[in-house]
Amino acid sequence: MHLNCAKFVSCRSASAVLVACIVVITLRTILLGSPQTCIEGFSGVDLRPHAPSLPFDAVIDEPGDVLQPQLESPQAEVRPLEEHTYTPDGLLVVNPNGPHPIFELMQNAETAWEAKLARASKTLDEAVAEYKRRYKRPPPRGFDKWWDYVMKHDVQLPDEYDEIYHDLEPFWGIDPYDLAITQEELEQRQGTVTVHKTPSNAGLEIVGETLPEDRRAELQRTIENILGLLKDVQHELPPLRITFSPYDNPSMLSDWRIKNMTLEAAAKGTTIKRSELPAIKEAGWVQACPPNSPARLHPPSVPPLSTTTNISSAPKTFVASHRATMDPCTHPSLLTSHGQFLSHKAGPFPQHTLVPRFSLCASLLHHDIRPPVPYGWTSGADAEAEGDVPWDVKVDGRLGWRGSTTGIYASPDSAWMHAHRARFVTATSALAGNVSVLGVPTDAEVPVGVPEEVRMGVINPAWMDVAFAGGPVGCDVDGGTCAEMEELWEFRRRQRRREEGRYKFIFDIDGNGWSGRFKRLVTGNALVFKATIYPEWFSSRIEPWVHYVPIQVSYTDLHDAVAFFRTHDALGAKIAAAGKEWSQGFWRKEDMSAYLYRLLLEYARVASVDRGSMDYI
Repeated sequence: MHLNCAKFVSCRSASAVLVACIVVITLRTILLGSPQTCIEGFSGVDLRPHAPSLPFDAVIDEPGDVLQPQLESPQAEVRPLEEHTYTPDGLLVVNPNGPHPIFELMQNAETAWEAKLARASKTLDEAVAEYKRRYKRPPPRGFDKWWDYVMKHDVQLPDEYDEIYHDLEPFWGIDPYDLAITQEELEQRQGTVTVHKTPSNAGLEIVGETLPEDRRAELQRTIENILGLLKDVQHELPPLRITFSPYDNPSMLSDWRIKNMTLEAAAKGTTIKRSELPAIKEAGWVQACPPNSPARLHPPSVPPLSTTTNISSAPKTFVASHRATMDPCTHPSLLTSHGQFLSHKAGPFPQHTLVPRFSLCASLLHHDIRPPVPYGWTSGADAEAEGDVPWDVKVDGRLGWRGSTTGIYASPDSAWMHAHRARFVTATSALAGNVSVLGVPTDAEVPVGVPEEVRMGVINPAWMDVAFAGGPVGCDVDGGTCAEMEELWEFRRRQRRREEGRYKFIFDIDGNGWSGRFKRLVTGNALVFKATIYPEWFSSRIEPWVHYVPIQVSYTDLHDAVAFFRTHDALGAKIAAAGKEWSQGFWRKEDMSAYLYRLLLEYARVASVDRGSMDYI
């Protein structure tokens, strides 16, 4: 006996449905000894008597607030929960006989975060020892002055700067004289700003730029804002010369052979001359991937568009390591589903050597160096203006998002419909088609069961408030693409911060480059769902599933995550509060300054022709 009757959306008479559900469940309990939750809108997949799930609109504040169903009769054998599978590419593969994976992912993340906080160095000597343990070399000269800044401004997690290591380690394998030549060449490239500090000047100053005349002031201001983070410590920096790109996108595509050679040399403490590097003969994103990677072995192609939207994955997967899931080499579908890559189709030629350009963001296929960028930064001090209201006061339980049609130039020649923003809006606003959704058990003691196909027209209006705002931008007017966008989507007006603050759930997604909204969103006391391909400067200093909810760029887990936190309201409130606390304690201006200060100390050493003299002793 099975009836889809519990409240799913308000589409039938509430009283009639409730009476029918009570009668059937009571009869079933008498006959079979175990109630089974049933969900209107689901086609009738058996969730099994030992694995009850709550209706997706139910809310649990505490386990004791809901009467727990009798899971088994006293004579029945209780099956132990089975484990989920964790894969090297950063995913958790769902075992239907395991608990709902979000319970487990949250618990694992909380344990990891607490351990990271507990092991943080307390003294300069401890920090030096930890640095040597991690990176197999002494810290850079000036490390003691940097430590003084960290202590003075109460900067947390003083050891967690692995993003600097990821960015700079390959340059250790390049001969420093050749690196200086590459720097000279870089300064002549269009669209750059060059900064230096000499022994005779007190701070950093712009000494050259190759910006377009019509945007020079705007783009130069971007770099000035970054340099402003160092106003209190720039006099402590050693001499150095660096070149920035003020544009949203990275463009220093790596060649895997070259990067692998330099990393191997760096690990041995040796260097490679530019003349010894292999020639670049082939173009393409996959040139940045290892020869045995999925992207090389099975290069992806852009799939045909369908008239209906179907979002499913078999089996279900969730993000276990956010950084690992951003790698197109192990997740080749990213190359055909994100505007960063679709904009250049198969991809450009890689750089002929490693080019030390500082950029606003970088994917794992690029070797651009990432400084912290204060764009969109907020202190959260003016809570009302920022849309920051208490969780219980937020009145909208849907996932909210408004944004522009950025991320790729849309034209008849581009695959713009496959780009990340277009797919996101389509997936969350479509009425035709289906989506695969896991049921939501009351707690982590019962199996999650198998997912079920649910109609988009039932689930999207109830759970999602997602739309492009204003009108089409970044599209071909003459080619008709802008008009096609207007026909395809309903463009709504832009939201003010106070309106944005009504939502318990907010989505953060890449645009033309990395998202500049995350700081504002995570400070607003909302639960942030984040999908991105760009690791950021703070990636080693934040914990997914503790401070935000990581989502795959495929969005195959998005409806599952929304369903879970709509049901488990208290857990959503917990992450939202932790995210705000992290933002205000770990993403202050002082934290960005400490990161940039240390990044430039490290870069000054790797760019020096006498690297040994730049060690801290």
